[in-house]
Amino acid sequence: MKTLILKKNEERRLLAGHLWVYSNEIDIKLSPLKDFTAGEIVEIRTARDKILGIGYINPRTLLSARLLTSDPSTAIDVDFFAKRIKQALLLREMCFTRPFYRLIFSESDLLPGLIVDRFNSTLVVQLNTAGMENLKELIIEALITVVQPKAILLRNNSSIRTTEGLPIYIEVAYGAPEELAALEENEISFNAPIKTGQKTGWFYDQRINRARLIPYIKNKTVLDVFSYCGAFGITAAVNHAKHVTCIDSSEFALEQLRQNAALNNVSDKITTECADAFAALKDLQLAEQLFDVIILDPPAFIKRQKDITTGTEAYLRLHRAAFRVLKPNGILVTTSCSLHLSRDMLLDILRRAMLAEKRQMVVIEQLHQAQDHPVHPAIIETNYLKGFILCVK
Repeated sequence: MKTLILKKNEERRLLAGHLWVYSNEIDIKLSPLKDFTAGEIVEIRTARDKILGIGYINPRTLLSARLLTSDPSTAIDVDFFAKRIKQALLLREMCFTRPFYRLIFSESDLLPGLIVDRFNSTLVVQLNTAGMENLKELIIEALITVVQPKAILLRNNSSIRTTEGLPIYIEVAYGAPEELAALEENEISFNAPIKTGQKTGWFYDQRINRARLIPYIKNKTVLDVFSYCGAFGITAAVNHAKHVTCIDSSEFALEQLRQNAALNNVSDKITTECADAFAALKDLQLAEQLFDVIILDPPAFIKRQKDITTGTEAYLRLHRAAFRVLKPNGILVTTSCSLHLSRDMLLDILRRAMLAEKRQMVVIEQLHQAQDHPVHPAIIETNYLKGFILCVK
């Protein structure tokens, strides 16, 4: 095992509980990056030769190394992964009675670069770093040992892999996964397109927020923007909304939504429209169509720090457009998964939209990611989902 040596005082982040090492924190004279291969297991030491633990490195990326364990005697083998998976499983089984959840949430479960979503006996895995890609066989064996699934699908097509210099691919690692994976969420049945949908096919992080929608939608007209496969919209329909209009730019996603609506016998309550969200909201305004409840669950408009200005403007335009088609005393449910948009920034955007549209509003609930996406206290990046439920006058 090669040694990665940090510059003087650059161990402070790791000693504070973080798991990351950036390239400018490495003493490249004592441990030249060219001497390492992507994904290689390394021993990490301070400038004073104090061992900090074992991790893996990718010399081609700014975020060069990630810590796997602070115990230098730990072997990175099947047993190591099995123990970490068992710890993660214990938390999920404490929080959920049914086997549908994010089983491994990367750094928060002390397995940086690894994502695993569970759909009962099917697991969907993302290996987002060169280190985890190199450890693939150990991870698969450990998952089979601990969870005993019938099928494991690798969805290795995230943009992070391109940054890591890794190939993009989707392949079966174990068993024979179906095209659609059945799941239950808030006592509602869905099918997730795990092979062809976005990311792992489903967004478990919004589970508790979808449940918190329920008290506000009985006998109400609901607009679900960026609806994807219908998790919010169908939750509303099943829980006695008067009618739900779902808008998404993907006809594929809307077809999955319609199938999920049929699965729950609420097809007659749901209308779908394949359109750009901003264009659709404009058309609704021109048609003078208003809704009692509006749900906004957009993709990340701010993916990088340099996108803050343009992304903030996009969020502002979106919320102004939503206010224009929301009835007086209506409910707005809005969330953001943009890491670089803080909760306070989102609230300020809502305030600006309120003033621009001459409305008044109050926050009645604050939203957060579900328990299967726990927050690592030293890693702010794990605390990414924020949102509000508002009453708009």
